[in-house]
Amino acid sequence: MSNAPLMPKATAVWLLDNTALSFDQVADFTKMHPLEIQAIADGDSAQGIKGMDPISSGQLTRDEIEKGENDPDHRLRLAESKVILPQASKKKGPRYTPVSRRHERPSAILWLVRNHPELKDAQIMRLVGTTKTTIASVRDRTHWNAATLTPMDPVTLGLCSQLDLDFEVQRAAKEKPTDTQYGGATLLPASETTRKDEYEPASGKSEDDLNLDAVFAKLKTIGGKKAEDEDEDI
Repeated sequence: MSNAPLMPKATAVWLLDNTALSFDQVADFTKMHPLEIQAIADGDSAQGIKGMDPISSGQLTRDEIEKGENDPDHRLRLAESKVILPQASKKKGPRYTPVSRRHERPSAILWLVRNHPELKDAQIMRLVGTTKTTIASVRDRTHWNAATLTPMDPVTLGLCSQLDLDFEVQRAAKEKPTDTQYGGATLLPASETTRKDEYEPASGKSEDDLNLDAVFAKLKTIGGKKAEDEDEDI
């Protein structure tokens, strides 16, 4: 809990109007300067501000005020709230980019598109705090300043940290499917090596006819050679 009450100036107005506390006590409780408290009491400051009762809001007790009125050295203590409010979760939005660095975002986008094409648009948006329209215009070279853009590292430009860039690159590498690499020549399957090609006989003759013709031709050749040899012997 904060040490200062809610609406400190309105609380100071109420304390000055309804208690006998000193300026120093009111200043210490509201975390304001004593001169500012004196200006409120003189009417030079906080004109038109309606005082807020710290007792009804549970920030101060009547006993604590009485102790302060009886002892000028007593310092008022802020009462602890009985209601515990949950802490608001911080929503993670796009990265804030300083105004002085915003004109350098297209150069950073061009660098990311060229050096890390695996990054998605959402990842580039998180890194440099840009929009999908700007990323598309830089990628398609339709940006109004595309002719003079030079790729620049977003880490060097201060748009993101090296840890954030490495994290997004590693995430993109895990999500991208790995391409199958050539592993060298392999043996043919058994179905290919043991396959028998069917013999197609030519000119309508069957396989048996071809075999018989080949046998008779061979025999005639052998018989002719033997007859010639006998004639030579005679």
